[in-house]
Amino acid sequence: MSILDKNDSIMIDDTEKLTCVITGAETVHSHTVFVIKVQRGVSKDAIWMVRRRYSDFVTLYENMKISGVELTLPPKRLLGNMEREFIAERQAGLQTMICEILSHPMLTACEIVKRFLDEVNYKRNQVELSLQFVSMFLRSEPDWELIEHCREFGTRIRKCFFLVKPKAQPKQRLLLSWTQYGPDRLLQMKDLTSGMRLLPNIQHPSIETINYASASENGVLVIRPFNKDGSMKDRLCKTKPMKTPYLKRYCSPKNPISFSVPEVRQYGRQILEAVHFLHNKGLAFHHLHSGNIVIEKDICKLVDIESYFVGIPPFYKSFYSQFRKIHSSESIDVYSFGHLLYEMVYGRPLNKPTIDSLPPSSPALIRSVLESILSVEACKNGLPTLEALLTHTLFLDETVSTVGIKPQLKIPSKLKDAYRQYKEAQERKLKEEQKLISQARRLSKAKAYHGSDSERRRRKLEARKKSMKSLDIPEEEPSNTKSTPATTPITPSSPQVESTSSKRLVCYM
Repeated sequence: MSILDKNDSIMIDDTEKLTCVITGAETVHSHTVFVIKVQRGVSKDAIWMVRRRYSDFVTLYENMKISGVELTLPPKRLLGNMEREFIAERQAGLQTMICEILSHPMLTACEIVKRFLDEVNYKRNQVELSLQFVSMFLRSEPDWELIEHCREFGTRIRKCFFLVKPKAQPKQRLLLSWTQYGPDRLLQMKDLTSGMRLLPNIQHPSIETINYASASENGVLVIRPFNKDGSMKDRLCKTKPMKTPYLKRYCSPKNPISFSVPEVRQYGRQILEAVHFLHNKGLAFHHLHSGNIVIEKDICKLVDIESYFVGIPPFYKSFYSQFRKIHSSESIDVYSFGHLLYEMVYGRPLNKPTIDSLPPSSPALIRSVLESILSVEACKNGLPTLEALLTHTLFLDETVSTVGIKPQLKIPSKLKDAYRQYKEAQERKLKEEQKLISQARRLSKAKAYHGSDSERRRRKLEARKKSMKSLDIPEEEPSNTKSTPATTPITPSSPQVESTSSKRLVCYM
């Protein structure tokens, strides 16, 4: 059974890293336009030029202020703003600001930033597009009624949320999500549709119930219970969904909290068991982070498990794709769990691929788990398995209450084969991407080395030595006589000296 489904449309990986350099400035109609060279990922084919005025940077800065992240915007100047020195100074300041934005994982994932640097691929209004598909669904399924759109509910650009209610129970509130397919969609439509039908049948105490799930050629629609307290990330940031934009809620929370060690052990055990359950069924999660977990009566529940089927890149892909040892579905979930554990312990996300050091006050058991997953050595040499984490002392003695729910998911044998091929195809694709990243990294290091000041000085000194060596006159070989006669000093009038001097004068000229 073939699982590859060819699609002519070009899908963008929203998690792929964007880099940009302001290459210069132009004067257009008596105002200055800055030319920006932008690159997506490491591909040389994904490079384009963008032109932006200073006022565009000001608008971007104002839109980012809600996040609370400190950014450096060069000041405005009324007179002399067309002078060459001032333009060069402003260009350097704007480059600093855009680098500050792109270095923050949540800011660089923001649609406003994407549209600023890549207007071609992000010009469509995703909310209006999603609303069209949701309206089509509601016309075909009259049992549901739309209440409102949940604005800026999550960080996904191509995923929108709506509050709905069943007409039979008008007081009940449920959460409807519409997700467009991503670049990693590798399932045939029939297998994808079958997978969506399976989701409402999943029974597990640490996996959120799904009321309805369906797939079409345009995307996936899922309806699940609405948690008014929000996700685990909302609890850590002490915020509420539906009230403020996610940039304000998550980027710089005023009074974040962390979980106690008993809570970390209990929640960690629950999450590991749910992820391990999916892997035992031939599936995976890949989208494990604090925004995809809700807590109800001290029980953690995974949400958005449908994202595994629709091919949208995982949240931490830009991090783990740098390490070629993290290429299997299990290692992706283990790596993501490491980031989640760090956030639960310290109340803030790591925001970088690996840990440099941990606070001295960190408990030894927690330190052991974090270092086994997020240290540079672990990412380069290999991560522990889910089984190893479940048997670790930190989680071994924890018992998880099933609250009357027996874990259950029955998958037909034909679908098992399709999902096995799907997992293998995902892993092959990731390995190819990691190979390209590794090659680009080596090339970048080589260019940086050859362009460094020390290397340029070394090459210059070596070239000078070669030049001096080529100009030297070979000395006369000493005679083979056993005794060497005393050398008589030669006076300046000696013809021999004149001859030698003349020869050397000609060589140096």
